[in-house]
Amino acid sequence: MWHGLVAFFVAFCAIFSLSGNLTVMYMFFTTKSLQTPANILVVNLALSDFTLMFCMCPPLLVNCYNGTWVWGPTACQIYGTIGSGTGCTSIFLMCCISHDRYNVIVKGIGGKPLTKNGAILQAFLCWATSAAWTLTPFIGWGRYTPEGNMAACGTDYLSTDFMNVSYLWAYTFWCFFFPLFYIIYCYWFLVAAVREHEKQMREQAKRMGIKSLRGDADAQKKSNDCKLARVAMVTVSLWFIAWTPYCIINIAGLTDRSIVSPLFSIWGSIFAKANTVYNPIVYAISHPKYKAALYEKMPWLQCTAETNDDAKSTTTSTSVEEPKA
Repeated sequence: MWHGLVAFFVAFCAIFSLSGNLTVMYMFFTTKSLQTPANILVVNLALSDFTLMFCMCPPLLVNCYNGTWVWGPTACQIYGTIGSGTGCTSIFLMCCISHDRYNVIVKGIGGKPLTKNGAILQAFLCWATSAAWTLTPFIGWGRYTPEGNMAACGTDYLSTDFMNVSYLWAYTFWCFFFPLFYIIYCYWFLVAAVREHEKQMREQAKRMGIKSLRGDADAQKKSNDCKLARVAMVTVSLWFIAWTPYCIINIAGLTDRSIVSPLFSIWGSIFAKANTVYNPIVYAISHPKYKAALYEKMPWLQCTAETNDDAKSTTTSTSVEEPKA
């Protein structure tokens, strides 16, 4: 029963993940206005999610049909490397996205702006660092093995060998806990800055006797940065919801193997695969420029009612000109 349920869920996720992440990459490469330094990190995140599902879904479905791993030991090593590598790449990219938002909102003009070359370098380092961590099992430090209901391969958290145990503790710290603490650090000050900014805007609007300062260009830019920060926070939170089960399973295997059952281990794979669906949905729904470009190239995706552009233009013009009067 669980083989069938896992196969159905993963196939369902694959449809939305592959189409969603492919759309994000297509929109980035075909829309010049979206080719910003920050979006370079986002498109690499989409590439990582796309690679994970594209390479891991077909073998998993075949294994679920057969009820066990059928691809041999070498394929198991490759499968585990791809899954671990794309997962590490995602969290390192999340760190870079969080640092960029921290730099823009908390430091403001005092921070060094992210350039395209800088974003490309950061993305390359994320891929290279994850490759370094996930390829070490091939040289004897750590190991990949079939896990859970034998439909997938992952880190060997049941072995008591010193090389394997030391790898898992180091891997868990540097690829999960350290990035987690760094992201929490960035967003602790980022959320405080957002709240302070919104408070200042409300007080300023109250003193001026108006409802909002959104007509001011600088305030609007700051507001957009705050919205992007909220999007990044949601994406990071979803990532940790997806990958925390794997972390718990690994630690449980190292500390109390009696609670690690096949059913217990399945949840790590399920939550991790679901993560590949979250990012394109959150980004597409919450990013105004992305939605505008998406509806322009694929208008059939727009489900909302048409708006009166003339009325909208008149309203916008009035709101901008009122302070001048």
